[in-house]
Amino acid sequence: MKTNDKKELFETMPVPKAIAAMAIPTIISQLINLIYNMVDTFFIGRTGNSYMVAAVTVAFTLFMMTIAFSNLFGIGGGSQVARMIGSGRDADAKKVSAFSFYCTIAIALAYSLLIGLFMTPILKLLGASESTMGYAKQYVWLVVVAGSLPTILSMMGAHLLRNVGYSRQASIGLSGGGILNMALDPLFMFVLLPDGWEVFGAALATLISNIASCIYMLYMLNKVSKTSALSIRFADVRGVKRADVKGVFTVGVPSAILTGLFDVANIFLNALMAVHGDLALAAVGIVMKVERLPNAINIGICQGMLPIVAYNFSSGNQERMKSTINTARVYGLGISLLSLALFQAFAAPLVRIFLSTSAGDVEAALVTIGFAVVFIRIRCVASPFQFLNYHTSYCMQAMGDGFGTLLHAVVRELVFYIPFMFLLDRMAGENGLASALPVGEACGAAFALLLLRVRMGRNKAAGRG
Repeated sequence: MKTNDKKELFETMPVPKAIAAMAIPTIISQLINLIYNMVDTFFIGRTGNSYMVAAVTVAFTLFMMTIAFSNLFGIGGGSQVARMIGSGRDADAKKVSAFSFYCTIAIALAYSLLIGLFMTPILKLLGASESTMGYAKQYVWLVVVAGSLPTILSMMGAHLLRNVGYSRQASIGLSGGGILNMALDPLFMFVLLPDGWEVFGAALATLISNIASCIYMLYMLNKVSKTSALSIRFADVRGVKRADVKGVFTVGVPSAILTGLFDVANIFLNALMAVHGDLALAAVGIVMKVERLPNAINIGICQGMLPIVAYNFSSGNQERMKSTINTARVYGLGISLLSLALFQAFAAPLVRIFLSTSAGDVEAALVTIGFAVVFIRIRCVASPFQFLNYHTSYCMQAMGDGFGTLLHAVVRELVFYIPFMFLLDRMAGENGLASALPVGEACGAAFALLLLRVRMGRNKAAGRG
């Protein structure tokens, strides 16, 4: 993308068209990566082994934590870069991107080491039982311990590319890895490896695809650094200003905590659901995969919106910033309501995609499917509220409001969602536990909208709106 094209995208292109240009490639990559994450569960489900499905459910929480670490310097660094470009500080933006790149490498290696050293107690804490521990370890060794660096680095690189206008290139990198994973999954699981090694095969396919995605992302970052406000040169790290580093952490830390707390909530969900048995745990694992479809689309909309909001917030074009926020909100709520209707109507066939009833322990599979159908119909009610939470958080990140982002994350998960898990689980068992999501997200959304209203009021008082 040429500099003039970038200026047009951020400054003059009609808002719906600008959001589409940034969001559509991001949505595509989100969906492809969602599909390849689903493919692991889909192919493992073909074995009819509910314990393998439960193991991947437990292990996947550790993989999802990599998103939190990529957000730390991807969203933190990326939003800072976008704001700096908006204020004409392209040279300093290069230094921030280089700082973010090398800090990402350090934190990814530290996470790999931590999980490698304490894997068994961590998996037990997440709800792994004697029946699922071996499978869970196979997945974690490859996808998390060996795979954290390429996974986190590729996601962080996509954020940086997107925030300087290279959304399509970021999408190609993430999508390409997802497509490769979908091709490798059945090859490793059912052709090259023996029976009983399906989880290992799925993990190996994921590792290889993430490495391929990372290699592409490194190539693109190096290529666009010649014509954009990005850099991965270590020499540029030494020139980064303290105030700019603070800007990275002001947004990045709350963003990482937001994602991390979501994963902590899933840890509690898995642990509480495991009390109701491995089959209930396997069922909620399937549901969490299915319900990520509207979430992936809505996160893509928000990630496409963020650079435009950040740029115009910094440049002072508040009318365009508000129009971008409002347009993205309409799109996301529309997607959420449509998905709610579809999940209610097609819960059973959607769930059956992920677990065979013609192989393995058929009785256990049928019980698992029964749980999952009920869970998805309850949890999908949260979809529009989840979008409002994502949307508000990304808006505050774009405006550099780290405190608001952090406050929202803490209240959403620790004040509402997790306490509702314990309360509703005690009141109504596993169905009550499933109900905690829509109740918690609705309360979180109300709080989020209040925070955004206060933030916009501050902008107006400061002459920004």
